[in-house]
Amino acid sequence: MLVVKKINNNVVVCLDRNGAQLVAFGKGLGFPKVPYELTDMNKVSMTFYKLNYQYYQLLKEIPTEIFDVSAAITDKAQKLILRNLNPNMIFSLADHINFAITRLTKYQGMALPFSYDVEQLYPQETAVGYYAVKLINSRLDVELPISEVTAIAMHFVNSETTELVTNPKVTADDEIIKIATKIIEREFEITISKNEFSYNRFIMHLRYYIKRLNEHQQISKNDNLKLFNVMKLDEPRIYLAAKQIANYIDDQLGTVSNDDELYYLMIYVKRIVNKG
Repeated sequence: MLVVKKINNNVVVCLDRNGAQLVAFGKGLGFPKVPYELTDMNKVSMTFYKLNYQYYQLLKEIPTEIFDVSAAITDKAQKLILRNLNPNMIFSLADHINFAITRLTKYQGMALPFSYDVEQLYPQETAVGYYAVKLINSRLDVELPISEVTAIAMHFVNSETTELVTNPKVTADDEIIKIATKIIEREFEITISKNEFSYNRFIMHLRYYIKRLNEHQQISKNDNLKLFNVMKLDEPRIYLAAKQIANYIDDQLGTVSNDDELYYLMIYVKRIVNKG
């Protein structure tokens, strides 16, 4: 493999035996004068083909140790989540970690709230979030707040979207999502933009909702009952729309959604309607 360009001391641009360009990570790969032939592949820890320009910029701006931590977290995530992740996850996560550390040092006290909703809805991703914060704090000698558990968990939720679309089972789920979307548009006389952040969150929630129903693992949290009853009274149209969606899903799957699932469904419907 021919090393043709140095990014930093530990990251270089190479050409493989077929002439294809790739980026290689490895301690000290950038020390020799380029170009040079890299013969000891044991020195290479990671390789990436077809990187976008923006990722080359990140390689110049973000310390290598942050990429190393990001790679370790992504590897752990793949074992816990057991779903294909976006191959560029290491770069986007490294960018997030770098920003989180910058925010911690320059804007102390500025932190996102920890979300118990995320912990309930995405337990595997939240477990990765806990692991990530512990590893980052240990390796990089920082003290990221607990709110970063949520932020990192949602990073992995987002990274799963591509895989979900290519899953053969998703065809039936997509039809459910299509009908659920039409119910909201009809009940509130709106047209939902498929590019809206709130709509994409709604889609992701429905996919996990359907998955939980199929696996008989519905959310069960006693603290939600009071909130559910209050929201049901305060937002009757939201409740009726969510109930219609839940009834349709239950009819398709032969299940019975509990009030906890209905409560979270109401929250996501409300976010779409309020564009929040």
